[in-house]
Amino acid sequence: MKSNHILVLNGPNINLLGIREPNKYGNISLKKIIKELQIIAKKQNCMLSHVQSNAEYILINSLVQYSTNINYIIFNPASFTHTSIALRDTLLGINIPFIEVHITNIYKRELFRQKSFFSDISQGIIIGCGIEGYYLALNLILKKLNK
Repeated sequence: MKSNHILVLNGPNINLLGIREPNKYGNISLKKIIKELQIIAKKQNCMLSHVQSNAEYILINSLVQYSTNINYIIFNPASFTHTSIALRDTLLGINIPFIEVHITNIYKRELFRQKSFFSDISQGIIIGCGIEGYYLALNLILKKLNK
C-alpha cells in the first residue's frame, strides 16, 4: 500500500495569485498557499506535492508521472476547465480521485466559463470560496484517507 500522497495541480495563471485581479482572486500568493497546505498535510502524515503550469502538456505529463504514487488530486484547471479534453482523458486514464477547485464562482462569470470538462468525473467541486477552497478540499481528502 502506498503512503498517503496528494498532488495539487494548478493550471494557467494560478502562479499570478496575489497580484492578478486581487478583487477576484485575493492577495495571497500561490507559494504561500502551497506552503500552508504542506504543513497541514504533514501534520496528518501525508505528503503533498504541487505542480503549476501554463502549459497543458506539462500538466498532463505531471499527472502521468505522479500517478504511481498519489492517492488523491486537488485540481484547479483554471482556464483549461473549459477547453481541455486532453486533461480530462488523462484523469480518466490514471483513475485517481480528484476534487475540482475554483477560486471564483464560475456560474457567476461569462457564459463560456460555466462549462467544465471535469465536474462530472470529479469526486466533488468547490467553487467560489476563494483560496479557502484549497483548504476545504485538503481537509475533505485527509478525512477520506484517514478512514
